[in-house]
Amino acid sequence: MDYYEIVDRVRDGLENADAREVFEHVAVQVNITGEGEGKFYVEIAARQVCVEPYEYYDRDGLLIGDAPTLIAIADGSMNILEAMKNGKLRVEGNWEKLKLLYKVRIKPPLKK
Repeated sequence: MDYYEIVDRVRDGLENADAREVFEHVAVQVNITGEGEGKFYVEIAARQVCVEPYEYYDRDGLLIGDAPTLIAIADGSMNILEAMKNGKLRVEGNWEKLKLLYKVRIKPPLKK
């Protein structure tokens, strides 16, 4: 899987996420390790989630993990806490802002 396929899979998983309980702006850069290595960002603004294939320099936090872990988080089959406990995800940054990610609810993708 290449970088753009990974970003698309994460975007697909998060495009219908419910961020109604997040009232603050949160920007997190995500670093993919291993196959498809690269950087993208996840931003929560106006209670909506946006995923774009760019670095985010003025970020609140940084998530570092491999593609299978990041995709599993985005599709709801694994949560961030579980990934951290299993050593599959490294998290750095402003913990008060990063804790807001737990309020985002992953929804199953809409049928096309």
